[in-house]
Amino acid sequence: MHLFRFLVLTASLSVSGCNTMLLSAYTQEKDPMEPFNRKVYAFNDAVDKAVLKPVAQGYAKVVPVSVKMMVNNFFSNLDDVVVTANDLLQLKFIQAASDGSRVLFNSTFGIFGLLNVTDRLEKHNEDFGQTLGYWGMPSGPYLMLPILGPSSMRDGSGLYADSFVSVMGRIKPDPARYETYIAEGFNERVNLLEREKVLDEATIDRYGFMRDAYLMHRQSLVYDGSPPRQKYDDEE
Repeated sequence: MHLFRFLVLTASLSVSGCNTMLLSAYTQEKDPMEPFNRKVYAFNDAVDKAVLKPVAQGYAKVVPVSVKMMVNNFFSNLDDVVVTANDLLQLKFIQAASDGSRVLFNSTFGIFGLLNVTDRLEKHNEDFGQTLGYWGMPSGPYLMLPILGPSSMRDGSGLYADSFVSVMGRIKPDPARYETYIAEGFNERVNLLEREKVLDEATIDRYGFMRDAYLMHRQSLVYDGSPPRQKYDDEE
């Protein structure tokens, strides 16, 4: 789930010191629906400030660290199922064996993923949006989704496709599935309380910074951290 993931992106982007002019050039043609996207962003921001952030702050203060860690482990284990499926679709068989092992051992010896007994195995990030990019599909226009946050036409389609593989996507009855998705999103919001300080300190146009960070980060993920260098007309 992509709820408020832009906060993670801005944190990593600030640390790496990316050039703002290159970011702007990269996204110049990527946001044809900017007026609509900005309205959705304003809605998301209002919901966050009014409801999600205050509740997340209360949860972070009251719930013991050990319990929060088990909740994180549980949702990370569910995510590894989707990661493994996309490993296979991208022909990354060694990585698929590693991620599949994480699911197997954490789901059994880790008591349904509450304990991470495979911490020596690297946690990967793969989804169907990345798989489509791996096979050559461009990201398409940038798209801000209500509540879910930053996306694109390609990644939005990928998010829907991943729901067919996801364990949460197959939970019955429907209300239980929706509650699980909400719990996962809320868990992400709690984890981002500290990292969001970077966004407040580093930017003036929060929307533009978020968009640029998202597009560059997704490009990096598609190429496993080594994307081809983009050239722009305004570069000297």
